[in-house]
Amino acid sequence: MLPLILRNSYMGNLIEELMGTIGGDVTAQLSNVVGIDQGTAAKLIPAVAPMILAGLKKQKDEHGGVERVDHILNKYGSPSVLDNLSDLFASKAKDENPDPRLGGLLGDAGVQASNLISKQFNVDGNTASKIIPMLAPVILGFLTKKRDNDGVGSNGIATLLDQDGDGSILDDVAGFLLGGSSGGDMLGGLLKGLFGS
Repeated sequence: MLPLILRNSYMGNLIEELMGTIGGDVTAQLSNVVGIDQGTAAKLIPAVAPMILAGLKKQKDEHGGVERVDHILNKYGSPSVLDNLSDLFASKAKDENPDPRLGGLLGDAGVQASNLISKQFNVDGNTASKIIPMLAPVILGFLTKKRDNDGVGSNGIATLLDQDGDGSILDDVAGFLLGGSSGGDMLGGLLKGLFGS
């Protein structure tokens, strides 16, 4: 169950929808491939999703608006990965040089987030460095599917990146990231400090 503040936000609805439709499969495959328990694996999607959305928001605000978001989704957000998670995760798990920066999407924030995920979820550093590269294609693929198949459209995706229109994605995820654990505090602080959220 997501915290009340997050459940009342568009992002909360988005994460609940993702978890409700493919969360079980993602959890099972991630747990199996990287060797973590399913309880931990189930918590990683709601931890990583706000990072990806914050990265998209920064790209939108600083590098080309809605068109920039579309470019990223078109290049990296294939919905086909949602139908073949085992191959995706197996491929990413074999990567000896994982890139939690996701190129320019997260930058150094991705590395710091991987370190925080390692501490928060008690996952070894090598495994933690692969979590964001594993889950990013799933989240981006889910967003692309919503854009193209569910009638949300490009402007709808752009809108969810700042649900209340005040320029702060942190407001929309405060109930998840800033409450309940020191790990949440750390990830929330990372969003605020590195993404200006």
